[in-house]
Amino acid sequence: MEMRVLGNTGLAVSRIGLGLASLGRPGYINLKHGEDLAGDYDESAMERRAHLVLDSAWNAGIRYFDVARSYGLGEKFLGSWLTSRSVSPPSVTVGSKWGYTYTAGWKVQAESHELKEHTLPVLQRQWGESVALLNGYLDLYQIHSATIESGVLDRIDVLRELARMRTDGTHIGVSISGPAQAYIVRKVVEITLDGLRLFETVQATWNLFESSVGPALSEARAAGIGVIVKEALANGRLTDRNNEPGFDAKRALLQKKAAQFDSSIDAIALATCLAQPFADVVLSGATTVEQMLSNLESCRLNLDEEAVIRLSVLAEPAEQYWATRTKLPWN
Repeated sequence: MEMRVLGNTGLAVSRIGLGLASLGRPGYINLKHGEDLAGDYDESAMERRAHLVLDSAWNAGIRYFDVARSYGLGEKFLGSWLTSRSVSPPSVTVGSKWGYTYTAGWKVQAESHELKEHTLPVLQRQWGESVALLNGYLDLYQIHSATIESGVLDRIDVLRELARMRTDGTHIGVSISGPAQAYIVRKVVEITLDGLRLFETVQATWNLFESSVGPALSEARAAGIGVIVKEALANGRLTDRNNEPGFDAKRALLQKKAAQFDSSIDAIALATCLAQPFADVVLSGATTVEQMLSNLESCRLNLDEEAVIRLSVLAEPAEQYWATRTKLPWN
């Protein structure tokens, strides 16, 4: 597994990372997530499953793990795995996120799965929770899904608290979502406090369907900001699980390219993300060991510029992509 330094943070990260959004809670919007869990939502069973996937990731050389307060028990599962495997803190990089509170009560069908609130009291409360659960392994703390609507990047009390945390030794980043990702990235790059840029990393959705943020991420990377790519498989829409009628022609193109490399659709999609010059680390959202191993095939695929250009025809308008994502069912 190739390693890189995450922007100017000094943190070592593997090119593929593992995000725990689908491993820490019974319900998630990845296609056929319920089938992956086989209907077994018992907490201990889910923790065992998470540990198996984490083991496969670690054995393959993955050294960056990404979680959030809203990922159910994701921080707890990751923390217990790190401790039980006696992983030394310097050998791994862990990022978590604050700003959403998990509200599903360990149910798949819930009136609300998570509540978004980017205020200073939430930051202070969730920071303490994350530190306790990750037990000395927390390197990077990110705002979870900053958008224009949330207004978090204009909250000076929040920004000053994040600056204080950075002074105390925690690296500070931001994850973003929505059709205005490019605007948010550029705003993140410009935010300074006391003459210093506040944010050291940005985590954004970039995939073959939603590539609109690419130029802004290139600008951020050139400015020394580390870039983490999330939702590389578009919540399963860039896999064989996608049964949307409009995906047939796109699937055929992906299958043709996969056949050339004796690989799979998901590996091709991830390899395209890895080929982007701005991408330091690309997250796998695997729920099973089999998915993890399939995703890891992307590391052996060296897509040339021509292949990446050919696949770029799969891109959708950003507004269309995010409207579709909003309608994805939980499980």
